[in-house]
Amino acid sequence: MTPASTNKTPIVRMPALFIGHGNPMLAITSNPYREAWQALGASLPQPKCILCISAHWQTLGTQVCVAKYPKTLHDFGGFPTELFAQQYAAPGAPEFAQLTQSLYPVGKINTNVDWGLDHGAWCILQSLFPKADVPVFQLSLDLNLDFSTHFKLAGQLAQLRQHGVMLIGSGNIVHNLAQLNMQGKTADWARDFDQYVKSALENGDDEALMHIERAGPCARLAVPSDEHYLPLLYIAAVRDSADQMQFITESFDLGTLSMRSVLYS
Repeated sequence: MTPASTNKTPIVRMPALFIGHGNPMLAITSNPYREAWQALGASLPQPKCILCISAHWQTLGTQVCVAKYPKTLHDFGGFPTELFAQQYAAPGAPEFAQLTQSLYPVGKINTNVDWGLDHGAWCILQSLFPKADVPVFQLSLDLNLDFSTHFKLAGQLAQLRQHGVMLIGSGNIVHNLAQLNMQGKTADWARDFDQYVKSALENGDDEALMHIERAGPCARLAVPSDEHYLPLLYIAAVRDSADQMQFITESFDLGTLSMRSVLYS
């Protein structure tokens, strides 16, 4: 299967976006991030489907979910009952998931029918597309890959944008739960790393994005583990030379969660 087989005449290139998703409670409370996501969703074109790369699906080997009706996953603990009651009943997109698999050599990406929509996906999608009427499927993050290999793998996904697929990465550029500040005070190291990434994005500096050690000691504190940073690489990798880039939100939540969100369109 090739992209052309799903639509003989390619449609307008779909946007690609990275959302800093932060605390899951942002999905159900009144806050400026949720308001920004809702406003963004109202401005976006209607895609045929959405491919979501979330910080919260990590596997050994890359997998793509082909479920027809992905379940809403409440993959967290210690939150109010109201959050666990949330359901996002968007249909899956098995044909596009299989198309995604076909972009790579046989065996490079495996299919999965058991995964659903984790909170990295539905917590933002219910603000972006509240009707849950756009099919959604997820691609996992392979624990075996380094940043450069993730970036190279992600680049193959760019062609999906020409065929009605909106790509959304969900994570946080700075994500350090061990040093959360309930008063909201943001540490200098968190701001420094966020600014480093902002500059790299503005300059289209892929090497800086892949080699975050160049930011200095702040990188180890800002990215103590890879999973929340990696979705940004997937979105940066699919940008088009004709894209305009804009930052949707740029502040911090709880001191050490960068809520910087990026739109390529």
